[in-house]
Amino acid sequence: MAERRSIAAVAVGEQIPARSFELDRAMLVRYAGAALDFNAIHWSEPAAERAGLPDVIAHGMLTMALAGRLVTDWAGDPGAVEDFSTRFSGMVPVGAEAPATVVVAGTVTEILAGERAVVELSVEAGGTAVLKAARAVVRLRN
Repeated sequence: MAERRSIAAVAVGEQIPARSFELDRAMLVRYAGAALDFNAIHWSEPAAERAGLPDVIAHGMLTMALAGRLVTDWAGDPGAVEDFSTRFSGMVPVGAEAPATVVVAGTVTEILAGERAVVELSVEAGGTAVLKAARAVVRLRN
């Protein structure tokens, strides 16, 4: 992880470079175990099909965690995020043979009192937004 970012080095409009995360079925199973979310739509093609889904899909909270990882890596401190919110707007299908790619990028949109910055996030899979209104408030060092 990078050195903890200073608020003095951050400006409104700063772009956090896009980062790609690959999700394969094995990762979905590991996440299911960690999150205790064993809904079969995340690992079983027949269950996903019965639910009317195009394929097995990634957990929404896993997708949200990837967005959070971009922010914590940028901030240099996994405890720096004070608030994180989003709306789930799409699914991330994960094929049996080809992993899905989730692309996350951010922009600093506001500097707040108390060494805090607001980061708006873009989160896409297959060229489609899967999270909307994704926003983190991050406390940086003085």
